[in-house]
Amino acid sequence: MRRRKMTREFRSERIAPDLITEILDAARRVPTAGNSQGLEFLVLDEPDAVERYWSTTFSESGRASFRWQGLFDAPVLISVYGDPDAYTDRYSEPDKTHAGLSSADGWTTPYWLVDASMAALAVQLGAIDAGLGVLLFGQFDHAGSVAKEFGVPEHMVTTGTIALGWPAESATRADPGSAETTAQPGLSSSRPRRNLESMVHKNRWPVA
Repeated sequence: MRRRKMTREFRSERIAPDLITEILDAARRVPTAGNSQGLEFLVLDEPDAVERYWSTTFSESGRASFRWQGLFDAPVLISVYGDPDAYTDRYSEPDKTHAGLSSADGWTTPYWLVDASMAALAVQLGAIDAGLGVLLFGQFDHAGSVAKEFGVPEHMVTTGTIALGWPAESATRADPGSAETTAQPGLSSSRPRRNLESMVHKNRWPVA
Protein backbone atom coordinates (compact mmCIF):
# COMPACT_ATOMS: atom_id res chain seq x y z
CA MET A 1 0.00 0.00 0.00
CA ARG A 2 2.85 2.41 0.73
CA ARG A 3 4.14 1.86 -2.81
CA ARG A 4 0.74 2.51 -4.35
CA LYS A 5 1.10 5.49 -6.66
CA MET A 6 -0.73 6.58 -9.79
CA THR A 7 1.25 6.33 -13.04
CA ARG A 8 0.34 8.65 -15.89
CA GLU A 9 3.14 7.91 -18.36
CA PHE A 10 3.33 4.41 -19.84
CA ARG A 11 5.34 2.50 -22.40
CA SER A 12 3.30 0.89 -25.16
CA GLU A 13 5.07 -2.44 -24.62
CA ARG A 14 2.57 -5.30 -24.40
CA ILE A 15 1.92 -7.11 -21.12
CA ALA A 16 2.08 -10.90 -21.15
CA PRO A 17 -1.49 -12.29 -21.14
CA ASP A 18 -0.56 -14.76 -18.41
CA LEU A 19 0.38 -11.89 -16.12
CA ILE A 20 -2.98 -10.19 -16.65
CA THR A 21 -4.73 -13.50 -15.97
CA GLU A 22 -2.73 -13.94 -12.76
CA ILE A 23 -3.67 -10.45 -11.55
CA LEU A 24 -7.36 -10.95 -12.32
CA ASP A 25 -7.41 -14.42 -10.76
CA ALA A 26 -6.20 -12.92 -7.50
CA ALA A 27 -8.62 -9.97 -7.71
CA ARG A 28 -11.66 -12.22 -8.14
CA ARG A 29 -10.97 -13.69 -4.70
CA VAL A 30 -11.94 -10.56 -2.77
CA PRO A 31 -14.85 -11.07 -0.36
CA THR A 32 -18.35 -10.48 -1.71
CA ALA A 33 -21.60 -10.09 0.22
CA GLY A 34 -23.25 -13.46 0.66
CA ASN A 35 -20.54 -14.88 -1.59
CA SER A 36 -22.58 -13.41 -4.44
CA GLN A 37 -19.47 -13.10 -6.63
CA GLY A 38 -21.10 -10.45 -8.80
CA LEU A 39 -17.82 -9.19 -10.23
CA GLU A 40 -17.09 -8.74 -13.92
CA PHE A 41 -13.93 -7.51 -15.66
CA LEU A 42 -13.89 -5.84 -19.06
CA VAL A 43 -10.31 -6.27 -20.30
CA LEU A 44 -9.15 -4.30 -23.32
CA ASP A 45 -5.72 -5.60 -24.35
CA GLU A 46 -5.77 -5.25 -28.12
CA PRO A 47 -4.61 -1.92 -29.61
CA ASP A 48 -7.81 -1.41 -31.59
CA ALA A 49 -9.98 -2.00 -28.51
CA VAL A 50 -7.90 0.41 -26.42
CA GLU A 51 -8.14 3.01 -29.19
CA ARG A 52 -11.93 2.56 -29.34
CA TYR A 53 -12.09 3.25 -25.61
CA TRP A 54 -10.23 6.53 -25.94
CA SER A 55 -12.25 7.54 -28.97
CA THR A 56 -15.41 6.87 -26.97
CA THR A 57 -14.33 8.88 -23.93
CA PHE A 58 -12.38 11.75 -25.52
CA SER A 59 -13.20 14.23 -28.25
CA GLU A 60 -10.40 14.83 -30.76
CA SER A 61 -9.64 18.26 -29.32
CA GLY A 62 -9.94 17.06 -25.72
CA ARG A 63 -7.46 14.29 -26.36
CA ALA A 64 -5.00 16.63 -28.08
CA SER A 65 -5.00 19.02 -25.13
CA PHE A 66 -4.94 16.35 -22.41
CA ARG A 67 -2.16 16.92 -19.89
CA TRP A 68 -0.86 13.34 -19.72
CA GLN A 69 -0.38 12.12 -23.28
CA GLY A 70 1.57 9.13 -21.99
CA LEU A 71 -1.64 7.70 -20.55
CA PHE A 72 -2.79 6.83 -24.07
CA ASP A 73 0.19 4.48 -24.42
CA ALA A 74 -1.06 2.13 -21.70
CA PRO A 75 -1.49 -1.25 -23.44
CA VAL A 76 -4.24 -2.57 -21.15
CA LEU A 77 -7.42 -1.03 -19.79
CA ILE A 78 -9.51 -2.92 -17.23
CA SER A 79 -12.97 -1.81 -16.13
CA VAL A 80 -14.36 -3.53 -13.04
CA TYR A 81 -18.13 -3.94 -12.84
CA GLY A 82 -20.54 -5.01 -10.14
CA ASP A 83 -23.68 -6.91 -11.12
CA PRO A 84 -26.64 -5.87 -8.92
CA ASP A 85 -28.69 -8.82 -10.20
CA ALA A 86 -26.17 -11.30 -8.82
CA TYR A 87 -26.74 -9.84 -5.36
CA THR A 88 -30.51 -9.62 -5.46
CA ASP A 89 -30.65 -13.16 -6.87
CA ARG A 90 -28.38 -14.44 -4.11
CA TYR A 91 -30.45 -12.70 -1.43
CA SER A 92 -33.61 -14.22 -2.88
CA GLU A 93 -32.33 -17.69 -1.99
CA PRO A 94 -33.85 -19.40 1.07
CA ASP A 95 -30.93 -18.81 3.43
CA LYS A 96 -30.90 -15.07 2.69
CA THR A 97 -34.53 -14.02 2.27
CA HIS A 98 -34.74 -12.92 5.92
CA ALA A 99 -32.41 -10.01 5.09
CA GLY A 100 -35.03 -8.37 2.89
CA LEU A 101 -32.51 -7.66 0.14
CA SER A 102 -34.13 -9.41 -2.80
CA SER A 103 -34.64 -6.02 -4.45
CA ALA A 104 -31.91 -3.49 -5.23
CA ASP A 105 -33.99 -0.83 -3.49
CA GLY A 106 -33.52 -2.65 -0.18
CA TRP A 107 -29.75 -2.22 -0.16
CA THR A 108 -28.86 0.89 1.85
CA THR A 109 -25.26 0.23 0.84
CA PRO A 110 -24.94 -1.20 -2.70
CA TYR A 111 -22.51 -4.00 -2.02
CA TRP A 112 -22.08 -4.78 -5.70
CA LEU A 113 -20.18 -1.49 -5.85
CA VAL A 114 -18.36 -2.05 -2.55
CA ASP A 115 -17.15 -5.46 -3.67
CA ALA A 116 -16.22 -4.29 -7.17
CA SER A 117 -14.23 -1.47 -5.58
CA MET A 118 -12.28 -3.98 -3.50
CA ALA A 119 -11.60 -5.96 -6.67
CA ALA A 120 -10.42 -2.79 -8.43
CA LEU A 121 -7.94 -2.14 -5.62
CA ALA A 122 -6.80 -5.77 -5.75
CA VAL A 123 -6.11 -5.39 -9.48
CA GLN A 124 -3.99 -2.32 -8.78
CA LEU A 125 -2.03 -3.91 -5.94
CA GLY A 126 -1.42 -7.07 -7.96
CA ALA A 127 -0.17 -5.04 -10.89
CA ILE A 128 2.12 -2.95 -8.68
CA ASP A 129 3.54 -6.11 -7.11
CA ALA A 130 4.40 -7.24 -10.65
CA GLY A 131 6.26 -3.98 -11.31
CA LEU A 132 3.53 -2.45 -13.48
CA GLY A 133 2.21 1.07 -13.23
CA VAL A 134 -1.51 1.71 -12.73
CA LEU A 135 -3.95 4.57 -12.95
CA LEU A 136 -7.57 4.33 -11.79
CA PHE A 137 -9.89 6.91 -13.30
CA GLY A 138 -13.65 7.36 -13.45
CA GLN A 139 -15.83 6.92 -16.51
CA PHE A 140 -18.31 9.49 -15.18
CA ASP A 141 -20.71 10.63 -17.92
CA HIS A 142 -19.03 8.30 -20.44
CA ALA A 143 -20.06 5.14 -18.58
CA GLY A 144 -23.11 4.59 -20.78
CA SER A 145 -21.13 5.15 -23.98
CA VAL A 146 -18.40 2.75 -22.87
CA ALA A 147 -20.96 0.11 -21.96
CA LYS A 148 -22.67 0.47 -25.33
CA GLU A 149 -19.42 0.39 -27.29
CA PHE A 150 -18.22 -2.83 -25.64
CA GLY A 151 -21.54 -4.63 -25.12
CA VAL A 152 -21.69 -4.28 -21.33
CA PRO A 153 -25.23 -4.99 -20.04
CA GLU A 154 -26.98 -1.77 -19.06
CA HIS A 155 -27.62 -2.80 -15.45
CA MET A 156 -23.93 -3.25 -14.64
CA VAL A 157 -22.31 -0.65 -12.35
CA THR A 158 -18.68 0.32 -12.91
CA THR A 159 -16.06 1.50 -10.43
CA GLY A 160 -14.10 3.09 -13.27
CA THR A 161 -11.22 2.04 -15.49
CA ILE A 162 -7.68 1.00 -14.60
CA ALA A 163 -4.85 1.67 -17.04
CA LEU A 164 -2.01 -0.84 -16.75
CA GLY A 165 1.41 -0.78 -18.32
CA TRP A 166 5.12 -0.61 -17.78
CA PRO A 167 5.99 2.88 -16.49
CA ALA A 168 7.71 5.10 -19.04
CA GLU A 169 11.32 6.13 -18.51
CA SER A 170 10.03 9.51 -17.33
CA ALA A 171 8.24 7.73 -14.49
CA THR A 172 11.01 7.50 -11.89
CA ARG A 173 10.46 4.60 -9.53
CA ALA A 174 11.63 4.63 -5.93
CA ASP A 175 12.43 0.91 -6.00
CA PRO A 176 12.11 -1.99 -8.49
CA GLY A 177 8.60 -2.87 -7.31
CA SER A 178 7.23 0.66 -7.16
CA ALA A 179 5.01 2.39 -9.71
CA GLU A 180 5.73 5.86 -8.38
CA THR A 181 5.64 8.56 -11.03
CA THR A 182 7.42 11.86 -10.61
CA ALA A 183 6.84 13.27 -14.09
CA GLN A 184 3.95 15.73 -14.25
CA PRO A 185 2.37 14.89 -10.88
CA GLY A 186 -1.40 15.20 -10.52
CA LEU A 187 -2.80 18.50 -9.35
CA SER A 188 -4.02 16.84 -6.15
CA SER A 189 -0.66 15.32 -5.24
CA SER A 190 0.41 18.36 -3.19
CA ARG A 191 -2.43 17.90 -0.71
CA PRO A 192 -0.99 16.68 2.60
CA ARG A 193 -2.03 13.24 3.78
CA ARG A 194 -4.19 13.26 6.90
CA ASN A 195 -2.58 11.72 9.96
CA LEU A 196 -4.06 8.58 11.42
CA GLU A 197 -5.20 10.26 14.63
CA SER A 198 -7.52 12.59 12.73
CA MET A 199 -9.24 9.65 11.04
CA VAL A 200 -9.71 7.19 13.90
CA HIS A 201 -12.68 7.67 16.24
CA LYS A 202 -12.44 5.16 19.09
CA ASN A 203 -15.65 3.99 20.70
CA ARG A 204 -17.64 7.03 19.50
CA TRP A 205 -17.44 10.00 17.15
CA PRO A 206 -16.16 13.09 18.95
CA VAL A 207 -18.68 15.81 19.75
CA ALA A 208 -18.20 18.82 17.48
